[in-house]
Amino acid sequence: MDGLIAIDVAILPPPAVSDAARALSAGLPAGESQGLRLDASHLPHITLTQQFIPAKDVPAAAVAIAGVLPQRAPLALAITGPGRGSSSVWMRVERSPALLDLHEALMEALEPFERTTGTSSAFAGGEARAGDVTWVAGFRRNSSFRSFTPHITLGHASTLPSVQPCAFTATTIALCQLGRFCSCREVLACWTLPVSRTPADPVDV
Repeated sequence: MDGLIAIDVAILPPPAVSDAARALSAGLPAGESQGLRLDASHLPHITLTQQFIPAKDVPAAAVAIAGVLPQRAPLALAITGPGRGSSSVWMRVERSPALLDLHEALMEALEPFERTTGTSSAFAGGEARAGDVTWVAGFRRNSSFRSFTPHITLGHASTLPSVQPCAFTATTIALCQLGRFCSCREVLACWTLPVSRTPADPVDV
């Protein structure tokens, strides 16, 4: 793959939380969904980083991610209720110290690979809205560090869904290619916490 690729380093929640997210997504009003539904190819996830990187650097980026993860414990996380951003609605995730520390470490580890000139061609299938491109290009400036707001996007709706608070443990970190709506579409590499100090397996893109 030539050019840039839009990536998301994300937490993939355990099955119970993912199933609840898919059910809530399916229950959003069809007329307001704009075509976004969580399913097997639109993965429920908690974004840790988003950025454009050169496609040729994906294997090196995977190694950089793997270097952040050793000896990190499984993450004790909590869904605290519903939230929204513009027309998107989500399950709000508590901004715990361990989660914030992992986010910041990954942002720093991946900064050398980051580019801000991506286009829709960087997304899965070459499909993205202008807003998706702008969001990824501006993630470091607008949505990280002090502005980091962890959540699981459910879709689009004018009213908040009913989200039951719950606690859970997350162990899966994934490097994904983003698709339309900044959804996680393709898993390029995956790790389970705790991670040993071995390098990541080569990534074929």
